[in-house]
Amino acid sequence: MPDDALRDYLIAPDPGASRLTRRVVGSDHMGAETEISVVEERPLTIYLNSQEIVTAMTIGDYPEYLAVGFLRNQGMLLADDVVSQVDYDDDLEVVVVRTDRQTSYEDKVRKKTRTSGCAVGTVFGDMMEGLENVVLPQAELRTSWLYALAHKINRTPSLYLEAGAIHGTVLCEQDRPLVYMEDVGRHNAVDKIAGWMFREGISPQDKILYTTGRLTSEMVIKTALMGIPVLASRSGFTAWGVEIARQVGLTCIGRMRGKRFVCLAGEDRLVRDIDPDTVPDESRKSRRKSAE
Repeated sequence: MPDDALRDYLIAPDPGASRLTRRVVGSDHMGAETEISVVEERPLTIYLNSQEIVTAMTIGDYPEYLAVGFLRNQGMLLADDVVSQVDYDDDLEVVVVRTDRQTSYEDKVRKKTRTSGCAVGTVFGDMMEGLENVVLPQAELRTSWLYALAHKINRTPSLYLEAGAIHGTVLCEQDRPLVYMEDVGRHNAVDKIAGWMFREGISPQDKILYTTGRLTSEMVIKTALMGIPVLASRSGFTAWGVEIARQVGLTCIGRMRGKRFVCLAGEDRLVRDIDPDTVPDESRKSRRKSAE
C-alpha cells in the first residue's frame, strides 16, 4: 500500500516491530527446512488502583490502551472517571490504572465468564448489564463507505498478513480508517480501541467498528456499550449476536467480500448510494481470509 494511503490512520499496524513476532525454524510439507514469523503472546496483568483485576494474553503492544479499554468495557471505569495515572512495567508485565475515585470490585471479579474465540476472553458479572440503557445514535451509513473501507483495510500492511494467527479491529469514520489494532483475541483489539477513545475523548456517535472476526454476542455487546452504532465484519454472525444487535438497535453487517455483504440488524441506517455492480470483486492479491 502506498504511504499516502496510510495517512488516514492515526494508529496503523506495525508488522515490522521486533517484539510482536519471532522467527521460528521448522520443516515444510516436503521436509525442507523453513523459517516463518509467528506472533508473540505474553501475559499482561491489569490492576485498577490497588486491586488485581485480570491477566490477559496479548501481543504486548499498547498495554495502557488495552488496560483502560478493558476496564471501561467491563463497567469498572465510568464515563466520568478521571484517570490520574496509567503505569506500565515491562519487566513485570503489569499495568496499573489509577483513578481519582476509590474503587472496589471484589464481588464482580468473582463472577467471571469465559467468552468464545481465540485467546479466550473474560468478562465479569452479567454480560447484559447496562444494555437496557443504551441508546445508539441514528447515524447514516453509506454503502460506498463500506466498500471503500473494506478496500483500504484489506490492503493495509498488518501482522495478519505478516504472520497470521491474529485478529484486527479498526475504528472508522465514514470512509476513513482511523485506528487499526491487532491482537491474538478480538476482544483485546476492541479494548485497545476503547482505551484509545476514552483517553483521547473521542466521540462514538459517527463511528464504525470493523473487525476481521465473527460477530459474536461479546463483540456486539462491547460495540453497543462503547456507543458505536455500526459493527461490520468480513466474517459471519452468531444467532445471539444478531438477537442482541436487534434489541439495542446496532447495525450489524457481516460477510463483507468484494461487492457482497449481509445486514442482519439495523438496516434503517443503510443508504445504498452506489450500484454494487460498479464495485470490483477483490483481487487475489488483496484477498484475505477472515479471522475465524
